[in-house]
Amino acid sequence: MAEALAGPSHLPESGIVDQLVIFLHGYGADGNDLIGLAPIFAKFLPNTAFYAPDAPEPCEMSPYGRQWFSLNTYDPEQLRRDPKTMGAMYEAMLTGAQLAAPSINQYIDERLAEHGLGPDKLALIGFSQGTMMSLQVALRRSEPIAALLGYSGALVGADLLEKEIISRPPITLIHGVADPVVPFEALEAATKALLGAGLSVESHPRPDLEHGIDPEGVKIGVEFLRQKFGIN
Repeated sequence: MAEALAGPSHLPESGIVDQLVIFLHGYGADGNDLIGLAPIFAKFLPNTAFYAPDAPEPCEMSPYGRQWFSLNTYDPEQLRRDPKTMGAMYEAMLTGAQLAAPSINQYIDERLAEHGLGPDKLALIGFSQGTMMSLQVALRRSEPIAALLGYSGALVGADLLEKEIISRPPITLIHGVADPVVPFEALEAATKALLGAGLSVESHPRPDLEHGIDPEGVKIGVEFLRQKFGIN
């Protein structure tokens, strides 16, 4: 049975909810880490409800944070030294992502039902491990969501896409060129695999950016979501 998720939210003052955005945070953080972006996005996405659930597991490397799955086999320095080790690392991460997906799907279904909205009114925004989870979940839901926006993440289970993909939502991926945590090469690998699976994907390298979200990345994300939600 999927574990129930909870976390902070940011609701429109109007009380009218026309669309939903669900943030999925990175490893060692929690929902509070990304919900701070909601007021910025809300300026350009009127009548949008924002939610940021906490991952179900305590982080193995932090006394306060949460994790969607373990990263005890992940070593970015090893990846840089020997990119061929990526496959084995991603295989372990895929297992964790598969186990965490039902809880996120349940949370999505609950929020959509709460507001009486269909999946075409939902966007997922992920950061780092949250981007991995967004891709794991959105491509396997029975109906496509409106948009998927991923920052500083990666695609795990690329070799399973052909067999498992059900939905093809539009995707925008943004990644810092100087990222020391999730190597920048993950952007090209994800983009190539997703395009190969027939998805519409835009990728945006951010020069000099490390593992984070910069103002230009927020601007790109806002414009992408406005377009996909049909906000003029």
